[in-house]
Amino acid sequence: MISSRNVRNFSIIAHIDHGKTTLTDRLLRATNTVSARLLEERMMDSNPIEKERGITIKLAPVRMFHSVGTETYELNLIDTPGHVDFGYEVSRSLAACEGALLVVDATQGIQAQTLSNFEKARVLGLKIIPVINKIDLPAADPDQVALDLIEVLKVSEQDIVRVSAKSGAGVDTLLQAIVDHIPPPTGREDEPLRVLVFASLYHPHKGVIAYVRVMSGVLKREQLHLMAAKATFLPTEIGIFNPEMKEVTELRMGEVGYLATGLKEVALVRVGDTVTTAVAAQQRKTLPLAGYKEPQPMVYMDFYPMDGDDFVLLVDAMGKLALHDAAIQYQPTHSHALGNGLRVGFLGILHADVVQERLEDEYDLELIATSPSVPYRIHLTNGTEKMIHNPSELPDPSEITQYDEPMTLATIYTPKDYLGAVMRLCEEHRASLQELQDIGSRVRATYFLPLAELIVQFHDRLKSVSSGFASLEYELIGYEPVDAVKLDILVHHEVVEALSQMVVRSQAQRIGRVITKKLKEVIPRQQFEVAIQAAVGGDIVARETIGSYRKDVIAKLYGGDQTRKDKLLKKQKKGKKRMKEFGKISLPQEAFLAVLER
Repeated sequence: MISSRNVRNFSIIAHIDHGKTTLTDRLLRATNTVSARLLEERMMDSNPIEKERGITIKLAPVRMFHSVGTETYELNLIDTPGHVDFGYEVSRSLAACEGALLVVDATQGIQAQTLSNFEKARVLGLKIIPVINKIDLPAADPDQVALDLIEVLKVSEQDIVRVSAKSGAGVDTLLQAIVDHIPPPTGREDEPLRVLVFASLYHPHKGVIAYVRVMSGVLKREQLHLMAAKATFLPTEIGIFNPEMKEVTELRMGEVGYLATGLKEVALVRVGDTVTTAVAAQQRKTLPLAGYKEPQPMVYMDFYPMDGDDFVLLVDAMGKLALHDAAIQYQPTHSHALGNGLRVGFLGILHADVVQERLEDEYDLELIATSPSVPYRIHLTNGTEKMIHNPSELPDPSEITQYDEPMTLATIYTPKDYLGAVMRLCEEHRASLQELQDIGSRVRATYFLPLAELIVQFHDRLKSVSSGFASLEYELIGYEPVDAVKLDILVHHEVVEALSQMVVRSQAQRIGRVITKKLKEVIPRQQFEVAIQAAVGGDIVARETIGSYRKDVIAKLYGGDQTRKDKLLKKQKKGKKRMKEFGKISLPQEAFLAVLER
């Protein structure tokens, strides 16, 4: 049995594509946790989308052993998600550690998420080891990156480790630095049991499996209690990751492993919750660990099946996905144009993208996804507040005194050559500049940016105007008042609720013109004239008209008096007027897809 003073718990944190998953694979090989014969690329990524996109979506822990002289050390590594949407999971996995490897790409330098993750680790009091990766690439400039790390993050030059995860250069030095500099866990085994849940997944036979770190006490198979969820259970299995699951009899203070709860609802086993013994919970001897938060969806989309008969399949597929991801929240919705569907809440736009891709790839569904929207907080005349997730939930405008929209603090790193284009882009998206800071050849720009602007193609446009060099990191900072309105789209004088959206009043006319113009291109012509209008309240802010087909009713006439022709044309005009009054329009699915491209 290894003493707790020889246990090292650490995470790897980095910006996307800076090589932390490759470094994890290299550490597995260097410590002989996985033999070279069995090792494959992106070993820790279980999701096919993770391997396809080269990103980490679901964090994964692993236990390794490393010998230094006569001493053997237990190294518990938690490979964290790399995208801003999963920032809460990153913070909880960091809370399960005493140290962190901050990986920076030698060809790209410090990026937005590098600084964000550094701040999270610093606030939690972790020992941070800066690691410059990809030093063997021709474009690498490790000396300049080291200077930037010293200047921006105030780290010591002696603490910086230079490695190549691809070739293995410097990995032995890194393992020695982990042993020497990351402190062992603090806590005592004779204290009441407190266990941090930093991730969870669903297993069809074992129920919900919680990824845990024992903060104090000893975790055994006995009646346990989830303090936030207020659920009591008897675990069916306790084990470690090696990197496959391996059952053990107990987890001691400082160790990382898993807990098969036997519970059937993932929502009960929440990230950040504290597990203690049922006896301690009844006697109220134990305080929960700090930092727990309820998952708050900040982006909402509606999913409708292309074929209405597939709605049952969509509900079944979403239910299975929700078993593995407690952050997904969904409820049934209905559209007159699109039929039955689901309104789904996500942590962010990447989270939504990944879920949609899994629904289509793994469950063979063809879906129409509405434009992403954010929750608005409205103040009513009776003094109450209400959260609105869909424009259709809005009460009468006369009852609303104020709209509040979610705001983010966005940090953008860009080469100086692209600063002007990036600043123009931010101004177009209602961002207000807070700070500019020079960092070597790059600039860090900090903005207050509305979340509603950020989720609609902002990231793609940022990459476009900066030739792919700019990077973005954001965090939600609360709500601010906004002059918002509901923009209704009317087709043949009928409101199409599925196309309605919340917009800023000053942009309502521009957005209305874009939408009506696109709808004119995709809605087929009818036997009568069709009006496409964008309206705010009772005011029409944009209009396009689709002309009617016109049958040549006078073709059969070969002469004669003009009054005969006028009589036929007048009769046709009267018929078209009647068709216009009673005609119905069936919108094609292309109409909804066109609106998403604005």
